[in-house]
Amino acid sequence: MRPSITIAAALAAGLSAPASAEDAYVVGITAALTGPPASTYAPAVEALRLYLERVNAAGGVNGKKVRLAIEDDSAQPSKAAANAKKLLAEDNLVLMLNASLSSTYAPVIAEAKTAGVPLMFASSVCPKDVYPPAQEGEFCTTAFAATYDSRAALAFVKETAKEPVKIGFSAMAIPLSRGEMDFAESQAPALGMVAVDKEVIPPPTADYTPFATKLKDAGANWVFSWAPWVTQVRTFEALRRLGWSGDYITWAHIEAEDELKRIKDAKLYVIGANALFEDALPIQKEIAEAVKQAGGKYPADQMTEGWIAGMVVEAALRGAGPEATPAQVQASMENLKVISRACAAARSNGPRTTISAPSSIIASTVGTEQRSRWSRTGLPTR
Repeated sequence: MRPSITIAAALAAGLSAPASAEDAYVVGITAALTGPPASTYAPAVEALRLYLERVNAAGGVNGKKVRLAIEDDSAQPSKAAANAKKLLAEDNLVLMLNASLSSTYAPVIAEAKTAGVPLMFASSVCPKDVYPPAQEGEFCTTAFAATYDSRAALAFVKETAKEPVKIGFSAMAIPLSRGEMDFAESQAPALGMVAVDKEVIPPPTADYTPFATKLKDAGANWVFSWAPWVTQVRTFEALRRLGWSGDYITWAHIEAEDELKRIKDAKLYVIGANALFEDALPIQKEIAEAVKQAGGKYPADQMTEGWIAGMVVEAALRGAGPEATPAQVQASMENLKVISRACAAARSNGPRTTISAPSSIIASTVGTEQRSRWSRTGLPTR
């Protein structure tokens, strides 16, 4: 068996032997742990690891440990493809996860389909394939989703703007980000907005000034960016350095809460479906305590997406039974129970504004106070 990161109660007890294939569920994940987008994905993978470590310390799932095999793809499609092949060759692998840029999706999807193993996007943006009519074997736990987020953001802009909206868009040059900004641009006219510019920025960009200059010179008084955090925030900061004084709305990636405190700009909005840690919810306190006890290297407020993914993995394995096959895990995932709904929120350094966005939630079997997001199902309204 290939070396991998093993999570087991034995490790917590200081023992060196990993759980064997016979007595552990094997879950594989390819993730952007290094490279520019790593700030969005690495903390989520760490949270997933911590969550499953806690599950194993409590006796595992159905009496079995969960072994998490982690591979770094640096957000590169070729590495993701190689990782998927390697992970899918693992004995007893029952579930594949992706936590990386959308440019890695196609090769990972292809490998998972060939192997007949269900694929879950965890901290990665939910692709359209997971929405009805969904592709068989593809799932998503993430709180941000193609087309739904643009509708929420544009609705917020329409009801917030105090003057006619001239809107610009900023995307990273990867499939889902670029496609989402194309979609938002197409929706703007029906909302009475004038789309003045759209910048598609390469991932390794060092200087965002040229792209920000085009947005500013086009006369944008609002800019909407839906991309990895590095593109969102660096475009905004470049605009401010140029003297642009307009409003900027972007997706609330896991970095957003700390970044709002750092930037302190009342015209910078982030919109998201997860509560910020300033709300101090019981589940957030639980996450914070787990991170503290484990000596985690990332702040607790960046752990939500990975924690949710862990809850879903646990629930799916529990439903699949102790001798689970990939097909049984997929069937379990297809039948996780929807029990409640959640709301999205647009935040800035000014007063908090909340817009409702119906979102399906599935129950984790570990307790009534724990919930995890499965898929976005409704259109947001103010």
